[in-house]
Amino acid sequence: MNIKQAKQEITNTLKAYLAKDQLGNYLIPTVRQRPVLLMGPPGVGKTQIMEQIAAETGVGLVAYTITHHTRQSAIGLPFIEKRTYGGEEVSVTEYTMSEILSSVYRLMERTGLQEGILFLDEINCVSETLAPMMLQFLQCKTFGNQALPEGWLIVAAGNPPEYNKSVRDFDVVTLDRVKRIDVEEDYGVWKEYARRKNLHGAILSYLDIKKDNFYRIENTADGLQFATARGWEDLSELLYAYETLGIRADREVVGQYIQMPRIAKDFANYLEMFYKYQKTYHVEGILSGTWENITVLELREAPFDEKLSVMGLVLSRLSEEARNTRCQDALTDALHTSLTEFREKIADAPPLTVLDQLLWKRRTAMKQAKEAGQLDKESRDLKQREINALEDYRQRLDREAVAPEGAMDAVRGWFGEEVERRKAVAMETKDMFDNAFRFLETTFGNSQELVIFVTEITVGYNTSWFVEQFGCDAYFRHNRELLFDSTRHRIREEIAAAKAAEQEENT
Repeated sequence: MNIKQAKQEITNTLKAYLAKDQLGNYLIPTVRQRPVLLMGPPGVGKTQIMEQIAAETGVGLVAYTITHHTRQSAIGLPFIEKRTYGGEEVSVTEYTMSEILSSVYRLMERTGLQEGILFLDEINCVSETLAPMMLQFLQCKTFGNQALPEGWLIVAAGNPPEYNKSVRDFDVVTLDRVKRIDVEEDYGVWKEYARRKNLHGAILSYLDIKKDNFYRIENTADGLQFATARGWEDLSELLYAYETLGIRADREVVGQYIQMPRIAKDFANYLEMFYKYQKTYHVEGILSGTWENITVLELREAPFDEKLSVMGLVLSRLSEEARNTRCQDALTDALHTSLTEFREKIADAPPLTVLDQLLWKRRTAMKQAKEAGQLDKESRDLKQREINALEDYRQRLDREAVAPEGAMDAVRGWFGEEVERRKAVAMETKDMFDNAFRFLETTFGNSQELVIFVTEITVGYNTSWFVEQFGCDAYFRHNRELLFDSTRHRIREEIAAAKAAEQEENT
């Protein structure tokens, strides 16, 4: 299955394992809660989905790369303890708690979360001395005589032997005690994730043209060469940072992430063209509605790959602005919730005290979510922006010496500025959508380029959210036409098939 299907299956497994009956007992006894064994090629997103599952289900996450551990850190260190057996005192060997298990208990103490996921990466690459301990843990959920707490799902991930020479095969006894899920790379699924994470437009438009270069691992005379999903995502982060600093990524830099020289060279060349198209076609001018006729003529006569690249530039900017609108919308909602709580409490306590309590509550929740492995970058940024806004309200109340009876009106006015900012960002983004459609209609008419553009907006997480929330007449018009054409095509196919069947029956 692909990584999206694997994520859903693990989520379902977690929910099933944590479900309880009317007496408070787990529906599936702990002894029957098989660990999940997630097998798949490196860099397809096995670690990322663990973080997503923990955040979406509200459970804790403790993650370990097991190859970094020795037998001592996994099972604990030995020490001598005195015991009395049959009236005689003897010295016996005991073990300190496993570092892995102690991490689970520490997270439970810090966050108050009693259920979660213990993720063990590279499980089939453990050392020879540690292998028996890990097999015991998968089979019995114990290190020595120490057990994993109830309510914790074990997910172990590994790479098939064709990707790693040091892997170990599991015996049938172990395999018969785990729930095995095999994962394979899938560009379509990854692209959906990449759109949501706002990966660099050059990477997405390049891979749209050359999907075969998304994921490749080859053994060559020069050694192992590869391009992985992880490599493209990390390269995206670097490209954004370089652009902020005014630095241009060259072939050598690309090759540090995409370690297959042929693909690295090809993408580096494409990246140069991507930046060239930004200037040649004046993408910002397109989105502001100030393009020149020469731009339309040049793009109309350009090769199809070049047209796709320019549309990729436009889509990337639209996705970025839609994401900014979505984040501002989320901030406005979060602040509205906080200010509703503020209004309810200022009747019983001074406004500054109430804001201090709100800030403490938000900071504590952010810290706990971070420790529990539940914060991705976007969630972290949202929580931090909410805290910053509340801190600003507090400082302004204090600095302007606002009377307690006027605090709510003052804060409501400052919050109104955030609401107006949301409105302004949404209107600006809507204008960009409208201008993009006008430009493409002027350039291509109702051609396949418009079909591709509408489809990309539909499947893009940020762009589809935006048109759903704020509308875009051109999008809905073209989408209806696209749906009509698809329906008409399907009906024609059904009529043709019926005629063919009738002719065959007559003969």
